[in-house]
Amino acid sequence: MQFLSELGKYFLMIGGMFSRPENSKMYWKEFMHQCAEIGIGSLPIVAIISFFIGAVSAVQTAYQLVSPLIPRESISQIVRDTVILEFSSTLVCIVLAGVVGSKIAGELGNMRVSEQIDALEIMGVNSKAYLIMPKILAALVVIPMLVVISMVLGIYGGRVASTMTGIVSPTIFDKGLLSAFVPFNVFFALIKAYTFAFLISSIPAYYGYHVKGGALEIGRASTKAVVVTCISILLADYVLAALLL
Repeated sequence: MQFLSELGKYFLMIGGMFSRPENSKMYWKEFMHQCAEIGIGSLPIVAIISFFIGAVSAVQTAYQLVSPLIPRESISQIVRDTVILEFSSTLVCIVLAGVVGSKIAGELGNMRVSEQIDALEIMGVNSKAYLIMPKILAALVVIPMLVVISMVLGIYGGRVASTMTGIVSPTIFDKGLLSAFVPFNVFFALIKAYTFAFLISSIPAYYGYHVKGGALEIGRASTKAVVVTCISILLADYVLAALLL
């Protein structure tokens, strides 16, 4: 029953964002601020993780391909497909759930505890629309961009690791990278990116917006928001893979 109650409150919060829209100028300023916070703030960790994920994938794939019957360019094909289909779209979003989700939950939770949200409501401002909608829209714009950057850096990391360690030559790696490419994989990864972006922004916003208590409850809400978001991402990953692949 508690799950159904929280799910209902979550959908009511989403619906409340569209009930009384505010001036578009208010949204634009907050939207750009959130794009900078989510995108630029998360870019270094996404770049580092993506590069080394691709590098490790190339080295481990070469370690497992011991049969002489398997061509060496298969290494780059496996790195390309695993980075696009799973690592960049799912693993990076799970990292962003911890980085971005905890920030959103902590920010809104602090505003709730310090009664800033109550002050906005007293002034007649739709706090859900003003505080939550720009975060969700910014995540929907920025996180897919981070996923695309992660794909490029992951494949590049695999190429660097393969060539520097002598696993394959750059020519062979590039040959495998271009062979048997399925464009739908990129489309599928972007579908997952948009779905996960909505979860990463909306679920922590729900827990932060409905915090009750003091500073201790803010920490608990942030932790719970990250856990629930990660579980939701993994569940959505399975559902999308079962439906679209």
